[in-house]
Amino acid sequence: MLDGVAGSPQPALVRVGIACFVYVVYGPVVAVVLGGPFAVSFIVGFGLRRRARHSVRCSVYGAPGGVFDKSMAGF
Repeated sequence: MLDGVAGSPQPALVRVGIACFVYVVYGPVVAVVLGGPFAVSFIVGFGLRRRARHSVRCSVYGAPGGVFDKSMAGF
């Protein structure tokens, strides 16, 4: 069952589905605007993990996990 645990594709699929829907209905600019906050959150999360002396691998895997965890809090 996809319940938001680490490694679950559910949060990524929800974000990609929303971006695809917005792209088809409104156009590419709106999809990029919606993807921007994710990109900024990933960069900030990566930087914070590296500053806390996590490895690069841990930071790459952990940054999107943190973003998805926070963005899926209401589901």
